Amino acid sequence: MLLDWKLFAFAAAFFAALTAIFGKVGVSEINSNLATLIRTLIILLISVIVVSVNHQWQLPETLSKKALLFLTLSGTATGLSWLCYYRALQLGPVSKVAPVDKLSVVLVIIFATLFLNEQLTWKVGLGGTLITAGATLLLL
Repeated sequence: MLLDWKLFAFAAAFFAALTAIFGKVGVSEINSNLATLIRTLIILLISVIVVSVNHQWQLPETLSKKALLFLTLSGTATGLSWLCYYRALQLGPVSKVAPVDKLSVVLVIIFATLFLNEQLTWKVGLGGTLITAGATLLLL
């Protein structure tokens, strides 16, 4: 199938790379917190357009309370992550900030194993170890 999760995952990685490069240039001339706000407004606009074009709006009372709680927590974590990320981009080189940020992958592996009961295979463990080693090497 052409539109499986791997295509979207690689597209996400591509756009995340552009985010780092464009973000570094963007925060070079304005405050990182304001930069995060502008970025967030653009994301909000794009999301509204995508949901509208695809006719995916739902009435609030039809939404799961559990889903809303966890999306609120996710949004809070995203906002805090972006604020920290843009400040780090403002202060440091993107070639070091971005790899450290990708240590989130290692944390996701750990959290998914602990809280979502996902299986920690040797491949996943080795991949996480290599990501950690790579980020550490780039910090030296």
